[in-house]
Amino acid sequence: MPKSRLRRALLTVLGAFLLLGTTVAGVGCHAFSAPTYRGPKSDHFDGEQFHNQEPRKARMTFFQWQMNRERGPWTEWTDSPPGPPPPRHVARGAVRVTFINHATTLLQVDGVNVLTDPIWSDRCSPVSFAGPKRVRPPGIRFEDLPPIDAVILSHNHYDHMDVPTLKRLQDAFPNVRVFAGLGNKAFLESKGLSRVTELDWWQEVQLAPEVKLVSTPSQHFSNRGLSDRDGTLWTSYVLQGPSGVTFFAGDTGYGKQFRQVREHFGPVRLAVLPIGAYKPEAFMEVIHVSPKEAVQASVDLEAKVSVPMHYGTFNLGDDGQEEPVTELKKALETRTDAKPEFWVLGFGEGRDVP
Repeated sequence: MPKSRLRRALLTVLGAFLLLGTTVAGVGCHAFSAPTYRGPKSDHFDGEQFHNQEPRKARMTFFQWQMNRERGPWTEWTDSPPGPPPPRHVARGAVRVTFINHATTLLQVDGVNVLTDPIWSDRCSPVSFAGPKRVRPPGIRFEDLPPIDAVILSHNHYDHMDVPTLKRLQDAFPNVRVFAGLGNKAFLESKGLSRVTELDWWQEVQLAPEVKLVSTPSQHFSNRGLSDRDGTLWTSYVLQGPSGVTFFAGDTGYGKQFRQVREHFGPVRLAVLPIGAYKPEAFMEVIHVSPKEAVQASVDLEAKVSVPMHYGTFNLGDDGQEEPVTELKKALETRTDAKPEFWVLGFGEGRDVP
């Protein structure tokens, strides 16, 4: 390997360790780690760690990836004007989705406003001076958000559980309710968040008299540092009400959970599915769906409409900034059987779901 490439690889590995909570200066392995869950064992919790329904091992190690990276192109900054302010509410029976950035979407369902994995911060990192930096502004200005009733968090990684944004939301909307997987409440409350509810898979809670939120399985992992690996639960979510079923996949690899949701709730009216940070697939396939797998997930869900997310904001994998969308379109064009409907929304674009 050329010296310049080796140096870049070593710096990347060092950066990853910094992101996970240690430094060459000797910060202990507990740095940045979150409290872990303590509770009864289950089919996905062994008393110390959570497990996926379908445990799988990557075909490439983290270090093999870092030493042999082939990165797709990303711009340093893509400036764009914000989208228009979303409506304050939608009517009973209506569904509207607005793509904001990364895994942040605004789901407006039956008069209830829900934000998914909100992040308005410049970096998704435990520190403000290092770590993945956004390459474009959020598609909706924070000040243009409608009243937010609930925030749903898929897991505790920095690009999905952004504490500065969550505190900002609580200040702006004091009655907002925050939902996360088992074990995350202690960490969130330690950061000053109130009205936090943690959910196990298949556990449900009422958001409104006619609208319920259900935690559903996903294929991923959790940690904020080096000593809390899989100590809190990762999850996807279903919103169910007079409008039907809306599904937010969170961060996930492909698995049987999509078929389970369809079997449990029936066909999905709207599915919000990740498509980015999927390369190299030999490392990422166990935790992130590829665009092709997102198409299959939409079929599994029998989704009327699917909206992709988790791309184009933070450079987290080896796929290029535009590659997930390009590959999604290819996957749809080359599919020989059922072609599910995908809306690739612009950043800040919102649409009413028929």
